Amino acid sequence: MSGKSWLYSKWMLTIVGCMAVAYILIMGILLFVSGRTPGMYYQYNLVPFETIRPLLLERERYNTDTWVKNLFGNIVLFIPLGIWIPWLFRRCRTFLTFTSTVILLLLSVEVTQLVTRVGSFDVDDIILNTIGAWVGYAGFKLFLFSQRMTRN
Repeated sequence: MSGKSWLYSKWMLTIVGCMAVAYILIMGILLFVSGRTPGMYYQYNLVPFETIRPLLLERERYNTDTWVKNLFGNIVLFIPLGIWIPWLFRRCRTFLTFTSTVILLLLSVEVTQLVTRVGSFDVDDIILNTIGAWVGYAGFKLFLFSQRMTRN
């Protein structure tokens, strides 16, 4: 059996699809439900690196929990996005199409947070989440490359 056949077989796509649905449900709870209540005011940041810069350059001002959650949490939680989007959607396998899709998806999440006043709209979240998705995408591409190499 070739490497490509099992990667895109119906059973594998079903497993990846189920994992994607579970991921979406978990992320929906984390982003809109868990410990979040609508605020009275809109909270937003439209300036790139406004919240990232202090976390990187003035790390001593923040406790480790805040620093890790804001930087690494926003990256690590979106690595799976970089794996299942190109795996499930053939059109999203090129870097530019993948990145555009991810940014539109993340923008819709941030706008929803702004409109519902649950969480806040932060362009830095989009930047960090996109980096996480890129890490997952790179891992997916490396996995595909290794599969091709073992077949040859």
